[in-house]
Amino acid sequence: MKVTIEDGCIACGACESFCPEVFKVEDAAQADQSKVAGNEDAVKEAAESCPVGVIVVE
Repeated sequence: MKVTIEDGCIACGACESFCPEVFKVEDAAQADQSKVAGNEDAVKEAAESCPVGVIVVE
């Protein structure tokens, strides 16, 4: 599973609240690809919760 953050993040923190192991939010969200394995369900939930839809899960 690959996670990318597209331009347009509003740094709301929703993704980090669903999956703090993978997502960190400062000026914009960042995803730690090395920690996706084992957190797939939380990553998908975080992507679905993104209010601007900039988290892409492949």
